Amino acid sequence: MRYDVVTLFPELFAPHLSLGVTRRAFVSAQVDVRLWPLRDFADDAYRRVDDRPYGGGPGMVLLAEPLLRALAAIGADRGQAQPAVVNFTPTGRRIDQAVVEEFAAGPGAVLLCGRYEGIDQRFIDAKVTHELSLGDFVLSGGELPALALLDAVARLQEGVLHARSHQQDSFSDGLLEGPHYSRPETLAIAGVERAVPALLLSGHHAAIARWRREQALALTARRRPDLVAAARATGRLSPDDESYLGSLEL
Repeated sequence: MRYDVVTLFPELFAPHLSLGVTRRAFVSAQVDVRLWPLRDFADDAYRRVDDRPYGGGPGMVLLAEPLLRALAAIGADRGQAQPAVVNFTPTGRRIDQAVVEEFAAGPGAVLLCGRYEGIDQRFIDAKVTHELSLGDFVLSGGELPALALLDAVARLQEGVLHARSHQQDSFSDGLLEGPHYSRPETLAIAGVERAVPALLLSGHHAAIARWRREQALALTARRRPDLVAAARATGRLSPDDESYLGSLEL
């Protein structure tokens, strides 16, 4: 898959694309990321890509014309049908695991990293196919949401993580992921001895799997009851799950 990123700050992407486990996807071009500096598509000596908003008000607005030229150059370079064009905005659909899985199974997209007050609405109306949000807060630009989406997509690609690792992540089955423990078996913190739950040392794989499921159910019920309701509505909870949830004192 190929992701073309239109940004004023391409330098923000280089460290992320070359570090960590997801670099396997980026370095191999399994997830092919190409950066397009927006100022390269300005048409004046000042390389200006923004201007004041009509009607007044604070801030600047990214101009449609440089974005149109960037999109045309990307289309010519791709030599194929126009891909999805994503604008990151607080007004967009919140990125969740379902969104990530949709993009992870697709051919890629053009990611627009807006800045300032946003992008000229006429460009959005004519060219943008998806509007996505990282959450109910405002960032300085679209680079961080773009990086978040690229990271989430990359880690789902074959060979990037250990086999089935991502299948145990939070949200993969509609629930939050439960706790994890590693060596040593006992650990003193602030004068208190804390031990790994004995069941995890037992070697009883079926019992461990059930314990982990119950931990995930309990954590999700306490912190995100909306996810439990969604899992129930979509038939993801077994009778044993429902029985355990009924036993909890929330």
